[in-house]
Amino acid sequence: MSEKLPSAAGHIAKSYPDIWKNYSAFGKAISEAGPLDVKSKRLVNLALAIGGRSEGAVHSHVRQALEEGLTKAEVEHVALLAMTTLGFPQGVAGLSWVKDITDEANRD
Repeated sequence: MSEKLPSAAGHIAKSYPDIWKNYSAFGKAISEAGPLDVKSKRLVNLALAIGGRSEGAVHSHVRQALEEGLTKAEVEHVALLAMTTLGFPQGVAGLSWVKDITDEANRD
């Protein structure tokens, strides 16, 4: 997970370190419990964030995906796949959230 946390998560981590430590350990245990590789897990988490309509989580998973070496095309494809499963409007919203980060990454 990225060391730099979004403001809300950062506030919780700072204000409630024991809760954050246990939450992080829970996430690590879940991640290690199954056979999926790192790339697959990241793409699944991105899809779940799009399906859950969580713009912040989409941004976070795209940032992490790019840091882990996934391509812009790979993360954008997840949003395109969402269009038929979740509906066109939600897929478009997901793609716009993905592009918030992929377009930002291209400017750097």
